[in-house]
Amino acid sequence: MAALEQPCSVLINVNLSDSPTEQSLKQDFENGSTAVKIQALKNAIIMMQAGEKMPGLLMHIIRYVLPEQDHTIKKLLFVFWEIVPKRDAAGKLLTEMILVCDAYRKDLIHPNEFIRGSTLRFLCKVREPELLEPLMPSIRACLDNKYSYVRRNAVLALYTIYRNFEFLVPDAPELIQGYLEGEQDPSCKRNAFIMLIHTDQQRALVYLQSCIDEIGTFGDILQLVIVELIYKVCQAKPTERAKFIRTVYNLLSSNSASVRYEAAGTLVTLSSTPTAVKAAAKCYVELIVHESDNNVKLVVLDKLMKLQQDHKHDLSLQQELSMDVLRILGSTDIEVRRKTLDFLMSLISLRNVKDVVSLLKKEVIKTYSNTDKDQNTKTYQQLLVKALHQCGVKFPITAEIVVPVLMDFLAEGNEKAAESVLEFVREAVTRFENLQPSIIEKLLNSLPSIKSISVLHAGLWILGEYCTTEEQIRNMVDVVLESIGDLPIVDTEIRESTKDDTETAAPTVVTTSRVTADGTYATQSALLSSVTNHNDDKPQLRFFLLDGEFFLGAALATALTKLSLRYHQVCPDAQARNKLTAQSMLILASIMHLGKSALPKKPISDDDVDWLSLCIRVLNDRSPILQSIFTRACRQSLQDMIGTIDLTKLALSEAEKDIVKTDVDALINFSHILTNVNDGKAVDELELSLLQATEGSKKKESDVSTTALSKVYQLTGFSDPIYAEAYINVNQYDIVLDVLVVNQTPDTLQNLTLELATLGDLKLVDKPSPITLAGNDFCNTKAQVKVASTETGIIFGNIVYDVSGVSGDKSCVVLNDIHIDIMDYIVPASCTDTEFRKMWAEFEWENKVSVQSNITDMNQYLEHILTSTNMRCLTPKQALDGDCGFLAANLYAKSVFGEDALANISIEQLSDSGALSGHIRIRAKSQGMALSLGDKITHSQKKEAGA
Repeated sequence: MAALEQPCSVLINVNLSDSPTEQSLKQDFENGSTAVKIQALKNAIIMMQAGEKMPGLLMHIIRYVLPEQDHTIKKLLFVFWEIVPKRDAAGKLLTEMILVCDAYRKDLIHPNEFIRGSTLRFLCKVREPELLEPLMPSIRACLDNKYSYVRRNAVLALYTIYRNFEFLVPDAPELIQGYLEGEQDPSCKRNAFIMLIHTDQQRALVYLQSCIDEIGTFGDILQLVIVELIYKVCQAKPTERAKFIRTVYNLLSSNSASVRYEAAGTLVTLSSTPTAVKAAAKCYVELIVHESDNNVKLVVLDKLMKLQQDHKHDLSLQQELSMDVLRILGSTDIEVRRKTLDFLMSLISLRNVKDVVSLLKKEVIKTYSNTDKDQNTKTYQQLLVKALHQCGVKFPITAEIVVPVLMDFLAEGNEKAAESVLEFVREAVTRFENLQPSIIEKLLNSLPSIKSISVLHAGLWILGEYCTTEEQIRNMVDVVLESIGDLPIVDTEIRESTKDDTETAAPTVVTTSRVTADGTYATQSALLSSVTNHNDDKPQLRFFLLDGEFFLGAALATALTKLSLRYHQVCPDAQARNKLTAQSMLILASIMHLGKSALPKKPISDDDVDWLSLCIRVLNDRSPILQSIFTRACRQSLQDMIGTIDLTKLALSEAEKDIVKTDVDALINFSHILTNVNDGKAVDELELSLLQATEGSKKKESDVSTTALSKVYQLTGFSDPIYAEAYINVNQYDIVLDVLVVNQTPDTLQNLTLELATLGDLKLVDKPSPITLAGNDFCNTKAQVKVASTETGIIFGNIVYDVSGVSGDKSCVVLNDIHIDIMDYIVPASCTDTEFRKMWAEFEWENKVSVQSNITDMNQYLEHILTSTNMRCLTPKQALDGDCGFLAANLYAKSVFGEDALANISIEQLSDSGALSGHIRIRAKSQGMALSLGDKITHSQKKEAGA
């Protein structure tokens, strides 16, 4: 391979509109002032980084710039010496570099500690041993310098030189060990200790054991390195764990949060005893509570959740951890609170549920007393309601405590929290028959104070369905009569408005003094009449009906119809039965009359009129079929819905469980008698976290769609002079293109450059460097692309090159476009029906895709769409069963960037041809997400039709 890559850690991206010539740069170096030389040196560095070759500048810089003592020039020279070619075409060191080496030596003995230290830092990047060899005595001498800045950089220089060219300083570990014993500066000791860890671990252990009792007094930077050494040693030699567990345990009380975090992670790796795990968990909780950065809180909380997942069978840990986790709720960040409550729900058991509920109850009371009800406080209230809901359903023994606390939310101004409370109440009265009387009584008392229409809808439905006794039904009707006011509504309102007109207060005279234009004073009088607004004094239901909310009247009609029909079954007194039925019919007729009058702000709809008329007819006829529908079928439908939700949650939890499959004849490894930890499949957590950060999480290799061959894209044709193909490696937020370039001609190709551009929400991070490719040779080059969203992106470009020995314009080969697959960034997700409807109403971007498929089975087509889009079907499977010729389902997915994607499939099977017809509506918060999903569905339909 002929890939020509120069080692360099400098990346400069500056576009020069008018680049200076080499001759002008020489004149600036020779005759210019210090400022001119600085600018010329910057231009030379930028041009050389862009690929310009200016060999004539080297001697001018050595003669006119190198002797300068300006610190800015010194720093720029370090960059220049790093990027400038130091060898000729034969690979020999240039003779001019001898002069540069002498300048290095002078800088290493310079009296200014900044120049010494900067020179040592620069020498860490030099890869020419011929330049380093004459400087070794000066580098060694810097270890004894009085300034710590020089000493710590001298240690780093020795470390890199020993790692790259061990023959230049073969005694470096021994030298650094002696230096470490006499050093007092924490940063110098840290660098020296790091060098020993990576060059001679045994010497590092000897030093650690000599000062193991003093580790608590070391600085945090040195303590972090010590924790790293202990982790690596114990990973390689498990028998050494006992020697260092006490040391790591003591570091849990360090003053540095970073040290405590690393020590806790190392402790649970070295020991899985309950004492060690509890100590680490307590340390994590303390870090979360006392750390001010919310991002750090979330990271440590993830670590704590992983620790609990690894030891989920330790019941004592679960109980102790649940009480500690409750302290994290003191954080003001809503995301931390949300994650904490989700974690807390996984820790609850019969042992600790009462304590958890009592503390959550205190948190609810705090939100009541908080006078500043901002959005975060309201969201926190919803999270608390959801948590108490889960506790009450999962552990019925707490329902008696939870219900009274949650019912207080009904009168609060937080509508969403009140809706969540009624969801729990509806589920509680269905599941726990023993709690029905107390819940109904509490709800009846709270009904007049409910201020939200949607909450009032649900409350009326629950009361109409579960008021079953004679006393409860009478109380419910009395509450309705009190809330709706005097009947009939229209006549009463007309009388009140007439009375208000006759009793209007007399106007009052208001006199004020004003200044006229000429500066004199004048008296101005005005008659003011007071207008009294009586709407605020009206009963609750009456106020909503006058406001035009007649759907609430329809809900009230349903509740009164159920109550009247049920009252006929439980009340033996015929006169009382007829009286209650007459009251109900009067209320419904009055609401219908009000809707057709001019009094309300909005007229009643035809649907509401039809429903009110139907309810009045049902009350009058009381047919057995309709009685069965109103009194029994509605409750049965609710029970079926709750059962379906339970089955869906169970299926999701089963799908998320990690199933460990082991062959029956697999070997059992005992970690204490292993000669090599790798045989026991021990995982280096440090290496694993670094690998995940750089390469992302890997998919299962068994999936054919994720194999390497499926990610290879052919960029040019086989008959082109250059054949190129790219392997796309998709990490979480990055795309790495590994491009194979093959020279199919016998000529040498020079300055071969891969030029790429992007379309969409993609950004090219770095530009591939030019390469020289011999005849019939090949090489690999890489390019990195940053991804910012799930919008479909395209990468396109070409390859330009010069043919050796041929003059003329550059040759060019155009590459095929690479379309980035949106499915690499979308994962299935789940949400409740309420959340789905809320997002569906909020998202403004919609994409409508027509169904065009050869598939004739509706469920099979649904599975095809789910597979193609990585979305999850939220509609229960039971609702999709059967054959009715029509199918409607809701789909949901989430991107790795936090974007939500919603879809609704509505299809029908045509009776004549059997083909499917309908639409798929996609909604998202961003336009790119909606369009990308629509294109994916359209492409999958075409692909399936072609197959």
